Amino acid sequence: MKKIEIYSDGACRGNPGPGGWGALLRFGAHEKRLYGAETLTTNNRMELMATIEALRALSEPCEVTVWTDSQYVKKGMTEWLPGWKARGWKTAAKEPVKNADLWVALEKEAARHRVDWQWVKGHAGHEGNEEADRLANLAIDEMQETRA
Repeated sequence: MKKIEIYSDGACRGNPGPGGWGALLRFGAHEKRLYGAETLTTNNRMELMATIEALRALSEPCEVTVWTDSQYVKKGMTEWLPGWKARGWKTAAKEPVKNADLWVALEKEAARHRVDWQWVKGHAGHEGNEEADRLANLAIDEMQETRA
């Protein structure tokens, strides 16, 4: 089984506001960069999209380490998801889970792989995370340039 490293990040200018997501995928010496943007979104949605799209890009089941600076993504996948599902996509406070559409998509993509979820402090010089952040912001810049 191939071992892949994914560095994912989301960015938003205003929350909500224009947002972007970026992901760096590494397999040995190979690297792939992915990014995209939305005109009106939230930072958490972009964090989720980065990870969804990175996992979706893998054409076969892999052993994946996902590096994210989002506790929301990491804890959602490693702690909160079973409870949300057991409560019919409600939080412990009986409120609807925010971004449930993306959590369903992320769970589906992650299920195809063996995923190890790792948190890394954002904006702390971690090379993979910095590149994912750069890609997320590039996505916003490119979207705003085409709309100008």
